[in-house]
Amino acid sequence: MKNRSFLAFDYGEKYIGVAVGSSHRRVAEPVTTLRGSAKNPDWSGVSRLIDEWHPDALIVGLPLNMDGSDNPMTRAARAFGLRLKERYNLPVHMVDERLSTLAARDILNEAGVPMRRHKSRLDKLAAQTILQAFLNELPGASP
Repeated sequence: MKNRSFLAFDYGEKYIGVAVGSSHRRVAEPVTTLRGSAKNPDWSGVSRLIDEWHPDALIVGLPLNMDGSDNPMTRAARAFGLRLKERYNLPVHMVDERLSTLAARDILNEAGVPMRRHKSRLDKLAAQTILQAFLNELPGASP
């Protein structure tokens, strides 16, 4: 089976966390956090990352309420995914991101990172959590 690489995005109103991973290693790694607004993401930053990593597909976290219903960010994240697909002509997979930020915050707390330094790391760790969930669901993944 061909090794496929993925670039994942934790889309937010002010920041977009980014992570990378592959179907071969099945390990997601945090990359960076891009600044930008919901209306105007940092497209030059996204383009640089796509040029650097050459992903086969893009993953976007889909923010849902705990009951699975949409919330105000759900539509924005879907629109971002659509814009990624149109701009870069790559497959885009939307992945349920419920609890990804909470999981990222737990990772930072366990690592002893002071609260004041969480924001600079939280978004890319949330993207890592989203991508890891996607990689874990790929066919052939270990339980």
